[in-house]
Amino acid sequence: MKFLADMGISMSTVQVLRKHGYEVAHIREERLGHLSDAMILDRALNEGRILLTFDLDFGDLLATTLQSLPSVIIFRMRNQTPSSVIPRLLETLSHCSAEIIDGAIVIVEDFRYRLRQLPIDTEK
Repeated sequence: MKFLADMGISMSTVQVLRKHGYEVAHIREERLGHLSDAMILDRALNEGRILLTFDLDFGDLLATTLQSLPSVIIFRMRNQTPSSVIPRLLETLSHCSAEIIDGAIVIVEDFRYRLRQLPIDTEK
């Protein structure tokens, strides 16, 4: 799996993912902090990456555009430090990596995660 880490994602989180064998690009490292949310999603899509973010706007963008990729993992946790985010992320990846690869929005919370396959069907 390849990831694109949004601005709010700690470099500590990126480093741990890299140590686990994942390819991770960070918006800050790439000097892309000026990009709009739509442009960040396009970049993730074009590079086959899963977006890691704290920003709910990415889920909204995917829902309105009916895209089936890229997947987005959104962290909605009380404690947003790497010491809390990293274990939740690794646990979530171990449970639903196949769904994430196929296209999903995953909301990672303190004690659970919620997964919606893409594209989001707004007719339901």
